[in-house]
Amino acid sequence: MVDQDYVFGDFGTVSDWTQIRVTVKLEKLDALTAIMSMVSNNLQIEDYSDIDLKTCYGDLIDESILNADKTIASVSVYLPAERSVAECIAFLKERFASSELLDAKIETVGVNEEDWANSWKAYYKPIKIGERLVIVPAWEKYEPQENELIVRMDPGMAFGTGTHETTRLVIKLLEKYTNPGCRMLDVGTGSGILAICASKLGAGECRAYDIDPMAVRVANENIKDSGLSNITCRVSDLLKGVDKSKSYDLICANIVADIIIRMTPDVGALMHKDTVLLCSGIIMERSEDVVECLEKHGFSIVERLEENGWCALAVMKK
Repeated sequence: MVDQDYVFGDFGTVSDWTQIRVTVKLEKLDALTAIMSMVSNNLQIEDYSDIDLKTCYGDLIDESILNADKTIASVSVYLPAERSVAECIAFLKERFASSELLDAKIETVGVNEEDWANSWKAYYKPIKIGERLVIVPAWEKYEPQENELIVRMDPGMAFGTGTHETTRLVIKLLEKYTNPGCRMLDVGTGSGILAICASKLGAGECRAYDIDPMAVRVANENIKDSGLSNITCRVSDLLKGVDKSKSYDLICANIVADIIIRMTPDVGALMHKDTVLLCSGIIMERSEDVVECLEKHGFSIVERLEENGWCALAVMKK
C-alpha cells in the first residue's frame, strides 16, 4: 500500500519540492523508516506486499501495482527549496553505512541530477552556534566579530554543515565542555566539523574517525584548509580502529540512537573518571532508550539539550 501522510496544502506546488526516495528489501523497511524520519516526520511509504486481491476492489487495482516487486519497499520524503538535498542525502548515506542498509538505493526527483550536488550552496550561509563559534561556508566572505571563532567548512558529500539540529546541539555542548589541551575523540566525524570546532576551542590532540572513506577524505580536506595540525582523521567502524593507547578527555558521537546504543558497552574503556561523552543525533522518540542503555552501563546524564524533536546528551561515568 501507499501510506501518504504528506499533504502539500499551502506549502506550494510539487515543483517547489525535491523528493528523496529510498528503496530497500521489504524486511528492512522498519529500519529505513526510522532513519528517514530523522530527515522529515512526513513520510510516503510504498509497500505492496499486503495487497488483497480478494476484496471487492481487487479488479480496480492499477496494473503497475499488481506487477510491482513485492519483495521491496520504498520510503520518500519531500524537501522544500530551502532544505539542502545534498546534506540530507549525505546524512542518509552516513546512517546507512552504519546500519543494515548499506545496499539501499537512493533516488532524487525534481532536481537536475547534474546540479543537485551544488545547488544547496545557495542556502548554506554563515551560522553562529553558541557564544563564539561561527560556521562559515568556504566560498562565503565573513568578517568575524569580537571573540568569534571562525570554522570554515566545505562539507561536499559528507554530513555536517552546522545547519542540522543534531550538529548545532552538540556544538553548543562542545563549547561548554572543551577544556584547553584536552584529548578529544570524534566518532562518526562526517565533514570533520566537530573535531575542527574542538580544536578551535582549544583542544589539544583530536582524533576523528568515520566508516565512510569519502567522509574521511572530505574531513581531511577541511582539516587541511583550516590549517590545523592537531587533528588526525582515519577510517573506522565506530571504535574498532580508534587509537586506544590513552584515554580521552572528551568524546563526541553525533550519530543515531541505535549506533550510540551499540557503542555504549565499549566506549567506557576509552574514558577516565572526568571524561565527558557528548551524544547527539538522537530523535526524541528514542531518547529514553539511549538514556536507559547509558545508565545500565554505568553512565549518568549531566546535561540534556533539545531542539525541534532532537536530543543531545552530555554523559559521564557514575
